[in-house]
Parts: sequence; C-alpha cells; structure tokens
Amino acid sequence: MGTGTGIGRVRGLGSAKHGGQHWWRQRVTAAGNALLVTWFIVSLFRLPMLDHASVVKWIGSPLVAVPLVLLVISVFWHLRLGLQILMEDYVHEEGGKVALILLLNFYAIGGAALSIFAILKIAFGGVPA
Repeated sequence: MGTGTGIGRVRGLGSAKHGGQHWWRQRVTAAGNALLVTWFIVSLFRLPMLDHASVVKWIGSPLVAVPLVLLVISVFWHLRLGLQILMEDYVHEEGGKVALILLLNFYAIGGAALSIFAILKIAFGGVPA
C-alpha cells in the first residue's frame, strides 16, 4: 500500500486528515442525542400534567435544566456537523460554500444560545409559573 501517487503528493491532493475527526464527532453527538432525547421524552411522559406551570416547575429543577442544556448543545452541534458536510459536498462554488457555512454557524450558535437562555431563565426563576 502506497501513500498515493507521486504527483498527488507534490500537489498536496492527499488526505487532509480531518474527515475522521469530523465523522467521529458526528457519531458522538448522535449517541449523545439518542440518550438525551430518550431521557427528555421519558421525563415528559412521567410528568403528571403538561400544563405551563408543571413544565416550568419541572425545568426549574437543576437535575432537568442541566441535561436540557446538554441536549440543546448536542443537537445544534450535530445539526451543524451534518449540514456542513452537505454544503461541502453539494455546493461547488467556493464563495457560496463559504457564505452558506458562515450562515450555518451563525444559525447554530444563535439557536443554541437562545435555547440555552430560555432554559436558564426558567431554571433561575425568571418566568412566573
């Protein structure tokens, strides 16, 4: 087994050595999502009622707020990783690709920040029950 063709090594057309790490991060976030979403759904079904007051009281618990924040982080990170691959594979113009990935990063960070802010606001008692 060689390390590619001679001309490929000269031009730098070999592996960038970043695909494996990206793939691994996507699998780790997928596993985290599976565990946290399962916890979330089971926890919701275990609530006596799904009215506003019950859910606000539930989110106010640190044992609920922390996993909810972790769920938001994991979901938005997984979303960013997956959509980045789609954009890199299917957008062929470099300018468009850079612009779309930049928009994706703003969306993922903004969505995660707003979600975490909402969870923390409820958890620290900023929303009346």
